[in-house]
Amino acid sequence: MTQMTAMFVMFVLYGLLPAAGLYLGYRGIKKVTAPKMLEYKAMPQLGYIPEKSLPDDVKTALEQINIKGEKLRVMYGDTNNDGKIDDKDTVNETYIMIQNLMDRHVPQAVADYRRLHDLDVTDSALADTTKIKHSNVTGKEALLDVLKTINTQFDDLLNASYHQDGQKLLATNRYLQKRFDNSTSNTEFQKPDSNASSNANNNASSDVNIQAIESPTGENVSAEDIKL
Repeated sequence: MTQMTAMFVMFVLYGLLPAAGLYLGYRGIKKVTAPKMLEYKAMPQLGYIPEKSLPDDVKTALEQINIKGEKLRVMYGDTNNDGKIDDKDTVNETYIMIQNLMDRHVPQAVADYRRLHDLDVTDSALADTTKIKHSNVTGKEALLDVLKTINTQFDDLLNASYHQDGQKLLATNRYLQKRFDNSTSNTEFQKPDSNASSNANNNASSDVNIQAIESPTGENVSAEDIKL
C-alpha cells in the first residue's frame, strides 16, 4: 500500500464516514422530533401548519371540507369525464368558486385564527376564550363559523349534484324503455306468417319436381318419367 492510498483510507475512515454518520443522525433526529404538519389533498396550502396548533374541532371541520371539496372538484372540474382535470375540461363558475374556497378563503381564515392565537404570548388560549370586540364570539368560534358556512355550501352542492345526476338516470331509463317498447312492437308487426312460409316451401318443392333433368344420354326427361 502506497502512502497516498493509506492517506485516502484514513480520510475515509476517520473523516468522511464519521461526518456522514453525524449528518444522517442529525437528519433522523430532526425528522422524528419535528411536529406533524397538516396534510389535506384538496388544500395543500395548509401543509405548513402543525397539527398541534389547531383545536380538534377545527381539524375535524377542515377534514370534512377536504373530503367534500375533493369530490366537488372532480364533479364540477372533470367536465369531459376522462378521470382527470386538465385543459380539455370546461371551467365553470361553480368550479372556480370551489377552488377559491379551498385555495384562498380556508387557508386565510386559518391564518387569521393563528395570528389571534399568537397575539398574547402569556395567554395561549386568548383566541379561544376572549370575545372579539363588537361581537359575541371568540376567535375560535369565528373560525368555526367560517368553516361551518363552507361545509354547508359544499353539502348543498353535493345534494344538487346528486339530484341532477339522479334525474339524468331517470330520463335515460324512460328513453330506453320507450325505445325497447317501440322495437318490440315493430318486431311483432314484421313477424313472418308460418303458413305462408310452409306454402312457399311446398311450391318450391313442386317446381323442383317438374323441372327438366338432363339424362346421361342427352335427352331431357322430367322427374315424373324418372319415377316411372
